[in-house]
Amino acid sequence: MRIETPFGKAWAQVNDEGALTGFGFGDPPQDGGGNNPDVERQVAEYFAGRRTEFTLPLALAGSAFQRNVWAELLKIPFGETITYAELARRVGRPGAFRAVGRANATNRIALIVPCHRVVGSSGELTGYAFGIAIKEKLLKWEKAQSGASSAS
Repeated sequence: MRIETPFGKAWAQVNDEGALTGFGFGDPPQDGGGNNPDVERQVAEYFAGRRTEFTLPLALAGSAFQRNVWAELLKIPFGETITYAELARRVGRPGAFRAVGRANATNRIALIVPCHRVVGSSGELTGYAFGIAIKEKLLKWEKAQSGASSAS
């Protein structure tokens, strides 16, 4: 599925049951897969400022540790950020901020599983599969929509 956003082209991949298996910005890694009209609708609602959480079925494929990290990403409120160290603490591995960062980087369902809401220890923007510029735009847009300030 191809989706237009205020930040350019995006794509979504869903499995035969309609569960989201991938989401990203730019050109899709491959065509094919199923279709779920709720994905396009919810993404449009998000960018229209009418949605702060997604309620799409997700098919998260990864290790138990990765799935635990991704589950915590889903708990970061719209318009807020946390650090990799805080994310590591939340998953019960306070010294594993590099492993948490790697799990964050392997999240295949960007935006929906909000890996863009994780920042470096001093608040600096670090790593995003679709570029720091998109991450910065997403964070600024969310903060403007929510009026929230960063948490760490």
